[in-house]
Amino acid sequence: MGAVTSPLGVPERGKSRARGRLQLILILLVVLGPMFLATSMYKFKFWVPEGRSYHGAMIGNGETRADIGIDAQSEGWQLLVSAPQACTAECQQLVYLARQIQIGLGRDASRASHALAAAQPLPGDFQATLEREYPQLQRYPLDAQRYASKVTEPGPQLWLVDPHGNLVLRYDAKAKGKQVLDDLRHLLKLSNIG
Repeated sequence: MGAVTSPLGVPERGKSRARGRLQLILILLVVLGPMFLATSMYKFKFWVPEGRSYHGAMIGNGETRADIGIDAQSEGWQLLVSAPQACTAECQQLVYLARQIQIGLGRDASRASHALAAAQPLPGDFQATLEREYPQLQRYPLDAQRYASKVTEPGPQLWLVDPHGNLVLRYDAKAKGKQVLDDLRHLLKLSNIG
């Protein structure tokens, strides 16, 4: 008994094997293809969208407050102002902005706090202003050496910090309050923590 052949002369067993191999290859392409494509897009930076929905500089490397020289604990989201040198007018403006943004959160204001981390003692008049007008402002010491080893941008900075202490976004002294508020509202909307 010879092999059964199709009308075209191709053996049936060989035809079913070829079909099985083709199906296996297609299944592997469907499963592994998207992973290969996504990895290639990430590594070679092609087809990556240029648009973004946030205004600050994204901190996506897992750094925490401790990594930039601020040893602190807090609950909830935090608007943190860092002053690696003296807290001058720019720094003071960011402290004011952080408080206004927290107030601007409205009913979500309890999910965030505002803080100042300074490497040098504050000027006497500003210290008095903080005690009088900023009773909820948390204050921390800033390790200037650790800060300088991680942060290359000069001057005071405003940071959005998540409830785990991870740095999420950074803004310089020219930050616009509305943009920071929009970013924080978006993060609070997406967040299940804090």
